[in-house]
Amino acid sequence: MAKPLMILGTSSHVGKSIITAGICRILAEQGYSVAPFKAQNMSLNSWITRDGSEIGMAQAVQAHAAGIEPTADMNPVLLKPRGDKTSQVIVLGKIYADKTAGDYYDSIHTMTRIVKDAYTRLSQKHDFIIIEGAGGAAEINLYDRDIVNIGTARTIKPPIILVGDIERGGVFASIHGTIQLLPNDIKPLIKGTIINKFRGDLKLLQPGIEMLEKLTSIPVLGVLPYTKLSIPSEDSVSIKDKQAVKHNHNITIAVIRLSHISNFTDFEPLEEHAIINYIEPHEQLKSPDAIIIPGTKNTIDDLRELQKHKMDLRIKEHAKTGTPIIGICGGYQMLGKTITDKSIESTTQTDVTINGLNLINVHTTFEEYHKYTKQVTKTVTANGPILGGLKGTRVKGYEIHMGTTAGNEQTAFTDDGCTSKNGLVIGTYLHGLFENVDITNALLKYLHKQKNQPYTPIKQTQDPYTNLAKLLQNNLQMNKIYGLLEIGR
Repeated sequence: MAKPLMILGTSSHVGKSIITAGICRILAEQGYSVAPFKAQNMSLNSWITRDGSEIGMAQAVQAHAAGIEPTADMNPVLLKPRGDKTSQVIVLGKIYADKTAGDYYDSIHTMTRIVKDAYTRLSQKHDFIIIEGAGGAAEINLYDRDIVNIGTARTIKPPIILVGDIERGGVFASIHGTIQLLPNDIKPLIKGTIINKFRGDLKLLQPGIEMLEKLTSIPVLGVLPYTKLSIPSEDSVSIKDKQAVKHNHNITIAVIRLSHISNFTDFEPLEEHAIINYIEPHEQLKSPDAIIIPGTKNTIDDLRELQKHKMDLRIKEHAKTGTPIIGICGGYQMLGKTITDKSIESTTQTDVTINGLNLINVHTTFEEYHKYTKQVTKTVTANGPILGGLKGTRVKGYEIHMGTTAGNEQTAFTDDGCTSKNGLVIGTYLHGLFENVDITNALLKYLHKQKNQPYTPIKQTQDPYTNLAKLLQNNLQMNKIYGLLEIGR
């Protein structure tokens, strides 16, 4: 069986996912077979495995860092919030049911067995399993029902590293307080702590580190500096961080910040080359060079919100003036003429047909509780000033959607998507579109040309996990982490 190491956090968004990915890469670079594991994830950013299973984006990222194919066993339970106090429960990559929190916890014993079996299968195939916890470790109201933090720790009894985020403030209190609130059988498993996202002078921090170690009798294994990494985000908490970053790019792209936005990681490859502004439905668009309507867990509810705030009209006005409009997944569905729901998709109404933005000639229907999940490779078939120059080019992506969309216009990619007559409105179900460098170059080249600015094409992006591994190796006491994994014994 694989040797485990667990990464817990004092709260959400402290860096558990990134640190897990980094340790996976370090071990993989040393020739070990290593896999990530997270018993239960709650996120609208997801990934489709080769066999069509849906898992959390973070575990796919960690698997890529480890140099292996993502599988459903790495994230056996995925919760996708719907916004009506229910979540779509994905079990071993497939839709299980829509459940409220209470109903879900009533089935927690079933989920526990599923988690144990998934971990066992994974552990039999690898040398090491790096386990990520969820949210804050000291959720004292959930200890009797928690399968991802306390439940996993009790079952596997791994050495645990606790991560705190100093950027939020109060890192010493959060680390010490979390340890104090943990159950007595879990406290001894905490073997080290990490302070993440530090921006200041390490010498000024050192006295606090020494006091924390005396208070807890647990070593601080290192302090990680705040660093911008080109790695897909785990969930929408990251959007606030993105808005705070200042850029000096020449191109501005507006992404509509839908209430149930999903897989906004689609646009992260653009962040290094353009200003990406996430615009709330009630906000003004100002003068973007392009507009993107992203995926959503609730297409009809989010379209109604756009209509309520007249964002749909603002988008259509920009389309009239030649601003490129791109819709992906739920955004693609919104771009069409109508959406019909047969009591499947909307959380507020049943058997309803509503008008879309009418920017492309397609109609979408939700008539069965079925999700399309698959990795795909397609050929660019569209005309127009953006995609036309790539006609015949192969692109890769993945589909995660409910509903079917049909029309009689020229497809954008083989049997998928649609474009407007002028080629400036593009709809597609392909997530991961801008991970195809040719697509990103085609869009940015067009946008620069419209502003009479030169454009230097992007070359193939580098592997970001190598830099992540170096960051951890340069700032953590890796010899102690190797000791926790019993490497060298």
